[in-house]
Amino acid sequence: MAKNRSRRLRKKMHIEEFQEVGFSVAWRFPEGTSVETIDKEVDAFIDEVIEPNKLAFDGSGYLSWEGLICKQEIGQCTEEQQAAVRKWLEDRKFEEVRVSELFDIWWD
Repeated sequence: MAKNRSRRLRKKMHIEEFQEVGFSVAWRFPEGTSVETIDKEVDAFIDEVIEPNKLAFDGSGYLSWEGLICKQEIGQCTEEQQAAVRKWLEDRKFEEVRVSELFDIWWD
């Protein structure tokens, strides 16, 4: 049975036109990578693939990184954005690159 929810409630619940779809990502720097190199590479990741695609990245790590990627504004990531992130990480020769399927970041 369909529910008739107000726009305000749909926004608050992050559903329908307010659904946010993103994906998780993980990678590993080679053993012995310096802190300076890690900082430089993470900055490049944000400057070269996250910002240009109007994405947001919430993650952390040292040699092993993981995080969540979603749109900067309410919306749904695309398979093309997901592929761009994967390609960038793989082109940098990071180890154990993992990119999840797209999922609802509020309800999955």
